[in-house]
Amino acid sequence: MRIVEVGPRDGLQNEKVHVPTGVKLEFIKRLADSGLQNIEATSFVSPKWVPQMGDHIEIMKALSQKRDQISYSVLTPNIKGLRTALDCGAKEVAIFGAASETFSQKNINCSISESLKRFEEVANEANKKNCQITRLCFMCCGLPI
Repeated sequence: MRIVEVGPRDGLQNEKVHVPTGVKLEFIKRLADSGLQNIEATSFVSPKWVPQMGDHIEIMKALSQKRDQISYSVLTPNIKGLRTALDCGAKEVAIFGAASETFSQKNINCSISESLKRFEEVANEANKKNCQITRLCFMCCGLPI
């Protein structure tokens, strides 16, 4: 079994007050120092829709320079997010979607059917680039299932 800490991404994405990049990196460092081996650091989504993740490039570039044994994965909802993540040094990604049409439209602005096509495109590109897919996450009414 693999436990992935998602606090830097999921725990911070809805904060109303901007969390500075340096604070996020310190949070991630402390999680790693606590012994966690798998940390989902950020999300490569549009800052227009999730402003708190607007520093994803800076976060991933900082973490990709680390030489520790920690796995720093990122959430990538589409091929654009994946390509940007790869350009920043990401080696592991998570893909996500929704289990209801309503939540899919609200969360990723497409139908479940379209999201599955996106998954395939992202997975194929990740495999070509030797990027590991750490998890496939489906959400239901905002809660992981």
